[in-house]
Amino acid sequence: MAQLSKRISGILGEGKSGWEVHFEAISRKRAGADIIMLSMGDHDFDTPDATVEACIAALRSGHHHYTDLAGFAELRAAMARVSELSTGVATLPQNVITTPGGQGALFAATQASLDVGDHAIVVGPYYATYPGTLRLAQADYTVVQASAEDDFEPRRAALEAAVTPRTRAMLINSPNNPTGAVYSRRTLEEIARFCIDHDLWLISDEVYWTLAGGEHISAASLPGMEERTLVVNSVSKSHAMTGWRAGWLRAPAPVVASLTNLNLVVTFGLADFVGQALVRALSNDWGVAEIAATYAKRRQAMLAAFQGMAGAVVRGSRGGMYIMLDVREVEPDGQVFAMGLLDTEKVAVMPGESFGEAAAGHVRISLVQDDAVLAEAAARIRRYVEGLARHAATPVLGAAQ
Repeated sequence: MAQLSKRISGILGEGKSGWEVHFEAISRKRAGADIIMLSMGDHDFDTPDATVEACIAALRSGHHHYTDLAGFAELRAAMARVSELSTGVATLPQNVITTPGGQGALFAATQASLDVGDHAIVVGPYYATYPGTLRLAQADYTVVQASAEDDFEPRRAALEAAVTPRTRAMLINSPNNPTGAVYSRRTLEEIARFCIDHDLWLISDEVYWTLAGGEHISAASLPGMEERTLVVNSVSKSHAMTGWRAGWLRAPAPVVASLTNLNLVVTFGLADFVGQALVRALSNDWGVAEIAATYAKRRQAMLAAFQGMAGAVVRGSRGGMYIMLDVREVEPDGQVFAMGLLDTEKVAVMPGESFGEAAAGHVRISLVQDDAVLAEAAARIRRYVEGLARHAATPVLGAAQ
């Protein structure tokens, strides 16, 4: 067999990814164990009926053919409308290019901003695909670890320490997966000044913007940033369309024009019938308010359930669809904690280590079950944490006094 390219074989890097807990939980659940799955970021409800019916109607109307590489005009106009709402920046169809999900938009942004051997700065904790996407671009990167004590918001001094003569781009995610952190205006202004001072592209992953738990601020709206910000967006979280694989990149028009060539050789355009349904879903905001309200209610209920818990504290968790639990007081290794929780209480969560060093000793809890299941999961998690805390506080018999 011929040798596989290093570009492909090296995407995931080396060592454990943290997904081992998730895959073990799936295996046990399929074998009949009563596992509460809170390890994935996929909704427990389906795409709104109106969107599904729009897609069926498009199929029956003959929308089975190739579409424009960047997206057909009506679709790009609908995406531009939502981008203007999300970023606060006037957006035309020529500022938008369709992609297969937010991941496709992230791939396009890294390809547009980085050459082989260039350097990027990534703020951690980060979404799990960021390192692999940068490796595929054959770029080097440095992770700037935003600390739990700063609610996972990066600081300018740490960014300055990471910049090199080869640095060309910075990658951020707010509202953040995994932490639920929502960057303040002050933090975003520091990031903007940093990017301007060093002439960097900013890749801003904003797929959770409708779940910000309050005001969402896009870095693109800050002075001097529109022309250097590439905004990743999708309908996966906002419109409950994770499996539809539909997203877009909002960028300066010349960038979009050049990225059309990328679509030529990668996607050859979005599926016509999916695009037709997207026009309707985006234009009518189907499901957006309801989905945001659902996760806001779940987040508040989980925060209340964990209040005053001995041995752990919630960090970040202002937006998105996750709770980030700091368990370092009872277990410094998030993967050990997550496996212990699975073994003891049959609840599956993601180790923080899956998302970078800054999240070590934390676990990500996805709010992707109904209220009753989440309440049961919270009770199991609290019981496990407080049991560890009691054990740690119990004097060892015979120990020196």
